[in-house]
Amino acid sequence: MSKIPVYFMPGLAASSSIFERVKLDEDVFEMFLLEWEIPKPKESLSDYALRISEKIKHANPVLIGVSFGGILVQEISKHIKTRKVIIISSVRSNVEFPRRMKIGKTTKAYKLIPMQLILNIEKLAKFSFGEKVNKRIKLYEKFLSVRDLGYLQWAVESVIRWDRNQIDENVVHIHGDQDEVFPIKYINKCIIVKGGTHIMILNKYKWLNENLPSIILEE
Repeated sequence: MSKIPVYFMPGLAASSSIFERVKLDEDVFEMFLLEWEIPKPKESLSDYALRISEKIKHANPVLIGVSFGGILVQEISKHIKTRKVIIISSVRSNVEFPRRMKIGKTTKAYKLIPMQLILNIEKLAKFSFGEKVNKRIKLYEKFLSVRDLGYLQWAVESVIRWDRNQIDENVVHIHGDQDEVFPIKYINKCIIVKGGTHIMILNKYKWLNENLPSIILEE
């Protein structure tokens, strides 16, 4: 029996090392880790998704994305046939954005974010993982690999301006009830992880290891 290919996409500015504690049965699944690439000038999210999709070498894979990576895998699934798309700590449409992000889109306030400041690791950690990041900054330094100014500006703009306003019911959404970046009150139908924050990929990995196999295999 051939194994099910499962591709993982990390969150904004993060490296695939955020998945190091996620383990799937190697007799059934084969795990592949995707990384962020520096976007080309004025590259659209759709074109970027197409470029990343070329790294996927298997037919009908499972795509799993965290946070902004969850948005990206939904865009990738427009370009390739997938077995399943699963998002973690993310959104299935811009309707689920918190109010500040909706206001940011209308006012273009995101253009005022001083990206140079965010390149400071502590600020980048808070920006990517949420305000409640504790002081274990060395840990986050390991996970935040993309410190490119152009990438950050592109990524923030791509999230805020994401134009999907209809939820794709086929996308499986796993979300923590303590997520401070995408609060649960704005989320429409998801698998809720009790106590899960925006960084639950790091600290709720036991829940994911126990539950992801059946979520993937569910018809």
